[in-house]
Amino acid sequence: MSPRVSICHALLHYHSPTAAPAGTDEHGIKVQQAATAVNLDPSDFCTTVSQQFRTMFDTMAISYTDFVRTTEFRHAQAVCHFWKKLEEKGYIYKGTYQGWYCTSDEAFLSEDQTVESRDAENKKIRVSADSGHQVHWMSEENYMFRLSQLRPKLLDWLQTEPIHPAPFLRIVRQWLEDELPDLSVSRQRNRVSWGIPVPSDPSHTIYVWLDALINYLTVAGYPDQNLAPWGPSTHLLGKDILRFHAIYWPAFLLAADLPPPKKLLVHSHWTSNGVKMSKSLQNVVDPTECIKQYTRDGLRYFLLRHGSPERDCDFTHHTVRKLLNSELADALGGLLNRCTARTINPGQCWPYYQCKSVPSAAHDELQRLLGAVKELTRQVDQYMERFQANKALEAIDSCVRCSNAFFQSQAPWKLFKGGEEDKAWGQSVLYLTLESLRLYATLLQPAVPGLAKTILDRLGVPDVYRTLKGNHFFAATLGEKCYFQGQTLGSECGLLYQRLEVDKE
Repeated sequence: MSPRVSICHALLHYHSPTAAPAGTDEHGIKVQQAATAVNLDPSDFCTTVSQQFRTMFDTMAISYTDFVRTTEFRHAQAVCHFWKKLEEKGYIYKGTYQGWYCTSDEAFLSEDQTVESRDAENKKIRVSADSGHQVHWMSEENYMFRLSQLRPKLLDWLQTEPIHPAPFLRIVRQWLEDELPDLSVSRQRNRVSWGIPVPSDPSHTIYVWLDALINYLTVAGYPDQNLAPWGPSTHLLGKDILRFHAIYWPAFLLAADLPPPKKLLVHSHWTSNGVKMSKSLQNVVDPTECIKQYTRDGLRYFLLRHGSPERDCDFTHHTVRKLLNSELADALGGLLNRCTARTINPGQCWPYYQCKSVPSAAHDELQRLLGAVKELTRQVDQYMERFQANKALEAIDSCVRCSNAFFQSQAPWKLFKGGEEDKAWGQSVLYLTLESLRLYATLLQPAVPGLAKTILDRLGVPDVYRTLKGNHFFAATLGEKCYFQGQTLGSECGLLYQRLEVDKE
């Protein structure tokens, strides 16, 4: 059984979309065998495992608008209606499938998609060229889907460049250079009983991937047209299931006269110390343990900041500690402590910015800072439109460091010991730093909600000012009224993020 949205790519819901469903795919022979191995009824087994995923999502503060399980009655209704639609359109026929089948991947494979390998006992076996999982030859009478007829429409769909990042689009185009074979979309029920029966022939079970992919329609209320209409959407998926989402899924939708997804965002994988994670190698990273070590927001930040959709990324505890110390504890936490400490801000309030206080020597550096922070929101928005959360967080961190450098070079603690002009400029520096932090914390809310709230609470920012919409930053630098000037800071919060001990490599 697999979670529909992995922790890493669920975190890519950086902005709050209209609908962001999650859930678990629970049918198929793999689940059937796993339940038997632990002497559990498949239904009970799935309920236990599904709850584990849901608990982890909640623990990681990953929000979703719906959590659908493919064992739910509403989903079975959607699948049966969709199957009948494909039958009515003439895309389903009975035939014989002969070829390789990978139980681990629940995938039918051609000869070219398999390679020879050896098992633990050094016996010759065939495995999937993509996943490395063992395959077995099968021949059985199944229901087939006329995938071959959809190739021209799939090629037309690819012209809209719906798959991101671009390297994965090139992979799918390469797959479609050759003719597509028809796809087996059922298994005989005496072999795979754990699944949804074919409506017109209960001796067959609907292929698990046809069943699972329809969950996107289930959460849209399909087939009830009065509920949320199905339309162009963005799907998040791992690169290992690209074929199912980029060929089978749009083909199914086109066959049913429904529009294919507008975008498919494909993410790569995490390795552990440079090696693919595997239970047999005992190198699987446990997110629960990571939360204990780095906090929920610390883990969220690392996954988003260090991860990249285009390439596999490596998880090492040394890397995690170094990044979190540098960016959360030192840069962001240090900036908050410096401008809210009683030694620098004894009145514990937002100072007034005085446009005329800017000394000529600081003019160029001030303009660079203002240019960077005023451009930041647009930058972050553009990166997130392209689902590059890592680059969005990199841009924020760059500005945080710019603010730290500005604060350090202007040294308000020295200015407050000088004359009236120096003191006025010191107050302005303090205002600029607090306002910068307000912007950074506002932008960071989707990534690290707990830490962002701590900053905004410390700055005394009311809820109404915690969004970008209608929120004007740095108004005082333009000579405009700023709500925050003269306002009291919130309660002291201590260290924003505790530095972590880093072992020598």
